[in-house]
Amino acid sequence: MVFSSIVFIYFFLPFTLALYFLIGNQYKNFFLLCASLIFYAWGENFFVLVMLLSITANYIFGLLIERYKKHQLSKFFFIVAVAFNLLLLCAYKYSNFIVDNINLLLSCIQVEPLFLRPIHLPIGISFFTFQAISYIIDVHRGETSAQKNLINMGVYIASFPQLIAGPIVRYHDVAQQIKSRYVTRSDFLAGIERFILGLGKKVLIANPVAVTVDRIFALPLSDLSTPMAWLGVICYSIQVYFDFSGYSDMAIGLGRMFGFRFMENFNYPYIAKSIQDFWQRWHISLTSWIRDYLFFPIALRRRKWRIWGMIYALVITYSLIGLWHGACWNFVLWGMYHGFFMIMEQIGFSKVLNRRILPLRILYVNIILFFSWPLFRAETLTDAVSYIVTMVNFSPGNHVEHYITYYLNNEGALALILGIVFATPVYPMIKKQKAVLTGKLKTGLQLLCNNVFAVSNTMMLISILLFSVMSVASGSYNPFIYFRF
Repeated sequence: MVFSSIVFIYFFLPFTLALYFLIGNQYKNFFLLCASLIFYAWGENFFVLVMLLSITANYIFGLLIERYKKHQLSKFFFIVAVAFNLLLLCAYKYSNFIVDNINLLLSCIQVEPLFLRPIHLPIGISFFTFQAISYIIDVHRGETSAQKNLINMGVYIASFPQLIAGPIVRYHDVAQQIKSRYVTRSDFLAGIERFILGLGKKVLIANPVAVTVDRIFALPLSDLSTPMAWLGVICYSIQVYFDFSGYSDMAIGLGRMFGFRFMENFNYPYIAKSIQDFWQRWHISLTSWIRDYLFFPIALRRRKWRIWGMIYALVITYSLIGLWHGACWNFVLWGMYHGFFMIMEQIGFSKVLNRRILPLRILYVNIILFFSWPLFRAETLTDAVSYIVTMVNFSPGNHVEHYITYYLNNEGALALILGIVFATPVYPMIKKQKAVLTGKLKTGLQLLCNNVFAVSNTMMLISILLFSVMSVASGSYNPFIYFRF
């Protein structure tokens, strides 16, 4: 089940919200866990058992780690717990990738290849596994107490708003909210607004440009011209941002409706002034997780190496960021590509950047991103490299004439323009200017202006919701990119 579906919008969400607020406080977490498991099982069937295994195992491990915290057994249970989560992730996500690479080596020495059937990837396993690992680490470090209630543990790992595509929630950030939370009228209305804006991002911007992306990337590379390649990669940059940030907005909005405050996951990454700044704005929950649980521990262990220790930590962490996104060398190279520019900025290039005007710095970041997205989108490494080569070799497309209107219709062009505009903080700036202007008015006019803005905002949200629902009902392109991660 996806948020941008008729089943979710018209049936699951209203029914779940109604029952949630009707039942007593002591049953809310139990109900939310049941609803989340139904939500997950809707698309994953019996793979919900993997989710239940993760909940139960990490609940037990957390108790054991805390129970023996003054004993050597605590470290043993901590290692077993982290290994269990990583093995669970590897078994479903990386087994085929590992076997394929082993077979490449075996073929070099003319040994019979290993056989492994394709393994289904449970949706969201990377997200809920990282949440579980952060819980185990925090309990081991003594930064939080182990959860004594299995239902509450299930709510932390399986809560449906952020279950299948994040943001990755830290246990210590929501521990008190899981125990007790209260939803005010303003919280609920803010949640609705955030959900609608996220739905509009996904359905009205990401989906239309995705049609153009799919058509261009499906072209034979010999037919692909340089202008068409640039159109495809620009559209994809808009698609992947609005698809994922749209989901995050919906998740944050849904969480607000149920009394949770999830961290922001995006902060206008395409106006970043450096690659380091980009990663402080893009998929913030993953970046902060990697920073706290991987980069800092590695860098601190190698602090005697000074700059080389930092470089070593960056290479490891960005390679693993790439691998987290997918069991494919494309993603590993994508991560290493970003890591290379992070290293360059850390060893001195940032000083050069800081002396440049802001538009040039933003252009620098986006050019780097444009050349990275084919690695993220193409099916194979060969296709990705060929696509990047086409972007720079002024290819005429093998003299095959492709009309841009076939790949980018009016709806796609409008979505692309809106995407470029709203990839900048236009909406927050408008709200800020409204507050400044109304603050200078007398009380009567101030009240009138606030009412006008409130009505205008409500009408805008209703329009976005109606157009989004109409688009979903028409059966247009709808899958979320990050579901495969």
